[in-house]
Amino acid sequence: MTKAFQAIRGMNDILPGESALWQRLEATVREVLAAYGYQEIRLPLVEKTELFVRSIGEVTDIVGKEMYTFPDRDGSDSLTLRPEGTAGCARACIEHGLLHHQTQRLWYAGPMFRYEKPQKGRYRQFHQVGVEAYGMAGPDIDAELICLSARLWRRLGIRDVVLQINSLGSSAARAAYRERLVTYFTARRAELDEDSQRRLNANPLRILDSKNPAMRALIADAPSMLDHLDPESQAHFEGLKALLDAAGIAYQINPRLVRGLDYYRQTVFEWVTDTLGAQGAICAGGRYDGLIEQLGGQAVPGIGFAMGLERLIAMLAAAGQPTVEPPHVYLIVAGAAAERQGLALAEQLREQVPALRLQMHCGGGGFKAQFRRADHSGARFALILGDNEIASQTVAIKALRAAASEQLTLPRDQVTTYLRAATLEEHPTTEPDTRG
Repeated sequence: MTKAFQAIRGMNDILPGESALWQRLEATVREVLAAYGYQEIRLPLVEKTELFVRSIGEVTDIVGKEMYTFPDRDGSDSLTLRPEGTAGCARACIEHGLLHHQTQRLWYAGPMFRYEKPQKGRYRQFHQVGVEAYGMAGPDIDAELICLSARLWRRLGIRDVVLQINSLGSSAARAAYRERLVTYFTARRAELDEDSQRRLNANPLRILDSKNPAMRALIADAPSMLDHLDPESQAHFEGLKALLDAAGIAYQINPRLVRGLDYYRQTVFEWVTDTLGAQGAICAGGRYDGLIEQLGGQAVPGIGFAMGLERLIAMLAAAGQPTVEPPHVYLIVAGAAAERQGLALAEQLREQVPALRLQMHCGGGGFKAQFRRADHSGARFALILGDNEIASQTVAIKALRAAASEQLTLPRDQVTTYLRAATLEEHPTTEPDTRG
C-alpha cells in the first residue's frame, strides 16, 4: 500500500469546521482597521535574505536559527520565507515611494515561517496580521495603535488580556543600557542558563525576556531601562501614558519588556493573557524609527504591531464561540419535477436574499435521508419541494430547531419575505468593555 502523505510538522491544515471562525476573525479585523483609516498592502512571501539580516539583526534568534533560507534557482540570490512582515512592508514603502513627504497607515495579513519546535500557539507556518504607521513621530500614533487593538478585543469579546508597556529609549540610550546589562550579567555569569549565556554578548536585552523561573530573581535585580532613558524618550513615554489614561486604557509598566528584533526603539508594548499557557502574548509591537533609513530610505519614523491569529483563534474557541456557520436553510427536493425546479428556486432565493446561506440537497435519496442531512447540516429551516408543492406552486417550510415541530406551506412568491424576516434580522454589534 502506498504511504499516505501528511502535512509538514508545524504546518497545519485549517479544516472547514474551523475556517468559519477564522473568517469571522479576519472580517472583524478588516472592519476595525478600516474604521481607523488603515489600508491593506499585500506583500510577497519571499524576500532577499539580506533584508531580514539587516533589519531584524544578524545575532537575533530569528536570523540565527529560525529562518527558512535557500538559494535562488540560478544561485544569484539567497532567499528567505518571511519570518515577520515589518521588514517587507518597509521595503515596499521605500521601493514604491510611499513615504515621500506623506504619512501612511498600512496593514497586511498572511502566513509567516519560522523553524522552531512546534508547540501549542507556536508553529512553523503561522498567520499574522501586521499593522504599520509611518511618518508620525509623536506618542499620539502609539496611543492610537493601542486603542485600535483594544477596540478589536472588545469587538471579538476577548476579555482576559492585559496591556504591558515599556520604553527602550533612543539608539544611544539603548546602546549604553546594553553595556550596563552586559556588565551586570557577566558578573553573574554562573547564574545564567545556557540560552542566556549565548545571548550575553550577542543580544543581552533578550535575557530580560527569559521565561526560566530559576532566573527570575537575577532578572528582577538587573538595571532597568526606565532608569536610563534619554530626556526625549522619557517625555515620549510620559506622553503615551497620559494619552492612554485619557482614553481609559488600563496598562502595566513592565521594565523587563523587550522585543527580540534589533529595530525597536522607544515605545514597546504587548497584550498578554494567562489563558494560553506559556505562549502568553497575542499582540506585540513598538516603534522602529531608524528602520527605514537603515534599509536605504530617508529617515522616517515608524511604529507597528503584529497579532498571531492562531492564538486569537484559540482564545475565541476556548470562549465557546461557534466554529461553524451552518446554512440558514436546507432545500429538500423529491421527484424528477422537483429536482428540475429546485435548482431554479435555490438560485432565485440566493438572488433575492444575498446574505442567505442556502444548501440544496444533491446526490439523490428519499425524504427521510434528506431530512437527516438537513438536520445534520445545522440549518434552522428545511424547505421542502415535492410533487404536491410543484402542483400547487408552493413550498413547505419546516423549523428544524424549534422545541415543537412546526411546518407551514407558503406560496412561492412569499418564501423570500418569510426567510428574510425569520433568519436575517440585523442585530446591533456590542463591544464588551475590557478596559478595566
